[in-house]
Amino acid sequence: MKILVCISKTPDTTSKIAFKDGNTKFDEAGVQWIINPYDEWYALVRALELKEKDTSVVLHLVTVGLADADPIIRKALALGGDEAIRVNADSSDSYYIAAQIADIAKQGGYDLIFTGKETIDYNGSSVGAIVSEILDMPYVSLATKFEWNGTTATIHREIEGGEEVDEVSLPVVVSCQKGMAEQRIPNMRGIMAARTKPLKVAEPVAVDALTTVVNYELPPAKAGVKLVAADNVAELVRLLHEEAKAI
Repeated sequence: MKILVCISKTPDTTSKIAFKDGNTKFDEAGVQWIINPYDEWYALVRALELKEKDTSVVLHLVTVGLADADPIIRKALALGGDEAIRVNADSSDSYYIAAQIADIAKQGGYDLIFTGKETIDYNGSSVGAIVSEILDMPYVSLATKFEWNGTTATIHREIEGGEEVDEVSLPVVVSCQKGMAEQRIPNMRGIMAARTKPLKVAEPVAVDALTTVVNYELPPAKAGVKLVAADNVAELVRLLHEEAKAI
């Protein structure tokens, strides 16, 4: 059993978001980078649990990024995993990123590919589906539980108003969300071991990006709060009707 977990670098949720070059590029100055939580807490940790149950499992990590992504992938290795692969490319295009991951997956012959359900910066939720299409593998999204028995996986996923249980033959691509596993914190042993685990750098395959960023915009600043006296119902109704357009 070979598992490939996709890892993304994202800004910490406390980072101040700003843009530069005429709002065409994200300003990375002073930004604290973290592992995308959906990749770390759910995809990676569930893969680690599978490896702990069966020590024959081989667990690799993959990310698409430049050298500044190395600390992030090393932190992921500190949680667990046998080795990591970084595709030496920088892109925000989902197809381009998925094509790089698919090429690594094809070379490695993986039985299971885990992704987070989305990244917290772009919220695209599309890479896993594109990887599965390129590799001609089944795809199950928004998984909350994953069990593996031989060549068959049983996967629970959320649907509107309930839960769906799927059975699928390996290999398969699965996107993971809350419920799949519980967050872990790297221990000192894992941190020390991560320093010597292989981190291979692969050059990207030639693929044309299908989308480009034209510009970014920040949401409008929130207006000040208006306080209305409890006994002034008429004014409250007027504000809700004329300004808030709520009634």
